[in-house]
Amino acid sequence: MSRFQKIKQKKQKKILQKQIDETQRKLVRGALSLIGVLMVLTFIFGDHGLMQLYKLKKEKNKIQNHITKFRKEREELVSEEHRLENDIEYIEKLAREKYRMAKPGEKVFKVIDSNKKTKKE
Repeated sequence: MSRFQKIKQKKQKKILQKQIDETQRKLVRGALSLIGVLMVLTFIFGDHGLMQLYKLKKEKNKIQNHITKFRKEREELVSEEHRLENDIEYIEKLAREKYRMAKPGEKVFKVIDSNKKTKKE
């Protein structure tokens, strides 16, 4: 082999090695990019990701609102119970309005709304 051929062979080896190195770099970059994209997608859409966190916070707020509503209802019912046990005037008012009761000697008048009567006809 001549010296020229040896130099040419060395150049070809260097070129081939550069191509191999470049291909390996591209492959490593591609793999790392794919891994990075998968990690970001998992971080956002995974079981413990941002979307799940958002859904859980939304559900928590909804449940908190229900709890607040039920506490207010309970307070109103406790107040109503207290009034029914202790407030005679309130009991009489309910008896008159709801059950159309009257004290002895009182007269109960029933008022008929003329608008409702004409609508039925």
